[in-house]
Amino acid sequence: MKTLGLTLGKFAPLHKGHQFMFDTALQEVDELIVVIYETKVMTVPLHIRASWIRKLYPTVRVIEAWDGPDGYSNDREHEIREEQYILGLLKGEQVTHFYSSEFYGEHMSIALGAVDRRVDEDRKLVPISATMIRCDPYKYREFISDIVYRDLITKVVFVGAMSTGKSTITEALARRYQTTFASEYGRDYWTEHQVDRRIGLAAFDEIAVGHLEREEQALLEANRYLFVDTNAITTYMFALDYHGQAPELLTRIALENAQRYDLFFLCDDDIPYDDTWDRSGDQKRHVFHKQIIADLKERRIPYITLRGSLEDRIGIVEEVLARFKPYDNYFGES
Repeated sequence: MKTLGLTLGKFAPLHKGHQFMFDTALQEVDELIVVIYETKVMTVPLHIRASWIRKLYPTVRVIEAWDGPDGYSNDREHEIREEQYILGLLKGEQVTHFYSSEFYGEHMSIALGAVDRRVDEDRKLVPISATMIRCDPYKYREFISDIVYRDLITKVVFVGAMSTGKSTITEALARRYQTTFASEYGRDYWTEHQVDRRIGLAAFDEIAVGHLEREEQALLEANRYLFVDTNAITTYMFALDYHGQAPELLTRIALENAQRYDLFFLCDDDIPYDDTWDRSGDQKRHVFHKQIIADLKERRIPYITLRGSLEDRIGIVEEVLARFKPYDNYFGES
């Protein structure tokens, strides 16, 4: 007889305690179903939370319960609603084992006619809860998969022309928020590989990939925020400036940038120009600044302009971050 396991929850967020339960179930049953509920306890959408499970456990059948009962309760009316909802999802399919680490394991297993499998109910083997992680993901980093953790970090990118203060504010904010930052990979690459202040077209693909790798490394060590100096869109603009075209991979990565970052800040060209050997002059900076704005508008990417002193700019960013909720409507409508 085929054994079929079932577990359910919000997985907001998914953590190593949940994974221990999944791993236990997969050792004991032939197939596992995970029902994941919509919830208001965190702003990460249901389909993203479901994608964590699908990526980590490709053999698990994940059911997104968009209209499932809200919350948990030992009130019998609520229990009946949940039992009827789950039985409706199963459409007559017989579950043999119900997995949980909560009190509701009793009534659900009875309703399903399944074995009541409680896994680490006292949280001794994996001492963590989703509530603890929501309060401070960085503190409990060891209990969160990389796939999950990267989606809990607010990714903030600073774009703009050369000598507009991107590097300075990126590093200053990382210190202020006690987190990591991703420096501009392209500048390091250019310094090492340029010949007569030029690099080849194919090099821009290498820059785009190298910058993403640098970001990913910093992202997995970030504390709530990751501050990023420049992105593939700026690299794309430099490719057009150097060669009149951009290579295919860079073009694709630049297109994906609108979804990669939570917030875009444009550093204005209102600060004094730092005329170093690797730059092309203040007039070029002003032109490039206009071109970057035009490109952001063409891509329909909302951005916030930073002007004035470093402290003025930091103040604007702090005000935005204080109001910003990841995956939420920035303008306050839920």
